[in-house]
Amino acid sequence: MPATPTTLLDAPGRSAGPADIRLVVTDMDGTLLDDHKQIPDGLWPMLAELRRRGVLFSPASGRQYATLAGQFADVAEGMVFIAENGTYVVRDGAELSSDPLDRSVAAGVARTVRRLGTQGVDAGAVVCGKRAAYVERSDEAFLAEVRRYYVEHRIVEDVTAVDDDPIKVAVFDFGVVERTTAPALAPFAGTHQVVVSGEHWVDVMNRTANKGTALRGLQRALGITPAQTMVFGDYLNDLEMLDAADWSFAMANAHPEVIRRARHLAPSNNEHGVLRTVARVLGL
Repeated sequence: MPATPTTLLDAPGRSAGPADIRLVVTDMDGTLLDDHKQIPDGLWPMLAELRRRGVLFSPASGRQYATLAGQFADVAEGMVFIAENGTYVVRDGAELSSDPLDRSVAAGVARTVRRLGTQGVDAGAVVCGKRAAYVERSDEAFLAEVRRYYVEHRIVEDVTAVDDDPIKVAVFDFGVVERTTAPALAPFAGTHQVVVSGEHWVDVMNRTANKGTALRGLQRALGITPAQTMVFGDYLNDLEMLDAADWSFAMANAHPEVIRRARHLAPSNNEHGVLRTVARVLGL
């Protein structure tokens, strides 16, 4: 991948590229959504045109499936949702793939977060199951952050004892996660992924689980090639997904490593970079 990705919108005379793009995949927070967590109004008519052209649009997020399905409720038919950082992929309510986490590992992460709390770290674990997300903290400040990504969540006495298939453990840290919580979870990195997915979030998943693995499986299932795939991302949990597409775009506001990994650069999330770039490349 080039060290300095190209910016297609800065090249007025540049060709729009191949017309056979069949799959557009985008991260949500910091990518499709603006800083107010809003979906651009222009997306809805664009989705109708993409559907007319036979182009599949797929949100790929650390967010819960129920949250994503709710955000796209009016247009969800036929859409593939790559949820929970690729650990759970769903189309029309049917599971296409999943990568469950061993319950003992999920419990170990939760106990580590509890221990951090006794040391003064203001953090909380979210055990993400297929049916719901489970938390022990019930304070409004923490729940407000949980609700952003996990519409279907339940407060329980012990997250290590829930009867659901865990697919990921997400940890929210009111401080900077790369300085506190992520280092504390480093022992799990020997056997699992410990991925910083935002300034305040870190996720623990199986090593085989990421957005890129989910995307490659979807491409195989649908007969779509990397050359027919556009991908947009802004943070470290998007890296593998960028590798699965020839048309890979880092947002202008992306983490420096994401910008280094992508082939192209898109305008920032606040400049509707996803919509503008899709329109340019597909000639909408």
